[in-house]
Amino acid sequence: MTENPQIGDEAVFINNYVRFQLLVSKYTAIKQLTYSYIKKSLSVYTCEAENVCIKQGKFPLYKGRDEKRILYISGIALRLEKSQNQKAVDIANAIASDLWKTCGDVFQVEVVPPGWIYLELSHLMLAAWLQHLTMGSLGQQISKTNNLNIINPQSLFAVQYAHARCYSLLQQAHREELIQLQDVLTDTAISREQQKPLLSIAGQALASILYPNPIPWLNNEEKLRLNHPAEGRLISKLVEVVDNLKCDSFGSAINWEKVALDLSQAFENFWSQCRIWGKVKIKSPLLAQARLGLVMATQHVLKLLLEEKLGVFAPLEL
Repeated sequence: MTENPQIGDEAVFINNYVRFQLLVSKYTAIKQLTYSYIKKSLSVYTCEAENVCIKQGKFPLYKGRDEKRILYISGIALRLEKSQNQKAVDIANAIASDLWKTCGDVFQVEVVPPGWIYLELSHLMLAAWLQHLTMGSLGQQISKTNNLNIINPQSLFAVQYAHARCYSLLQQAHREELIQLQDVLTDTAISREQQKPLLSIAGQALASILYPNPIPWLNNEEKLRLNHPAEGRLISKLVEVVDNLKCDSFGSAINWEKVALDLSQAFENFWSQCRIWGKVKIKSPLLAQARLGLVMATQHVLKLLLEEKLGVFAPLEL
């Protein structure tokens, strides 16, 4: 996963990475994962408190706006303050203490006055999440939106263009042997000499990255390689979109057209500022591969938005 893995205990690193892969296969949305841990930690309080905050849907949890990190902010302690007759900050500290025990390697937990609980996703967990996203399994159990009227055809074209651009970049990288794509339908590697596009029965691209596997998301300090601001914005947007796709019941009606356009704009911004070819490919091939992994993750999400939420074709070229 790195150029020269110098990890204190490599066995622990591998075990954690495998465990995180299992976690994201169960909780594809980071918001789902965060909810699950907070719900468990509420056991330090009464069942009544849990019923009030969870079963009635009164469970405040927000994604932070800092694009340099994946941060969730919970106001559960503020919600419980009156019913538990304690200061919110004391409740937050008690919940945070339990969170450190159950998910201290998944999230960095911090209490911020007057009683907010901050949960920042670890780089290793984020790498496992991104890897899972590139495998194309996000489409399972995604509800389809029916009878949607597209308000702005120009916005729709921008989303379709971004999807086609992702596909084109991945095909080019495969031809130049920077990555090797795998046909999901046949579970076989695509020949490097194969020039025609990889298509599924429905005419859509279905592929995953066979090599490198896993994608080198992390450097030898277990930090995400993708630390450019444009990369951070795209990753943050991907997390937000997947939260919306998987956690519809947690919020109000979602404007999927705007969601798709925002993601396509984040991708275009990333592509214009973060190079893959030229010097990057030659001098930093692992960074180029990580960026291609981000391209594939974006393509999978854009495809879902176009087909399942906007009800239109996800083109391979325009």
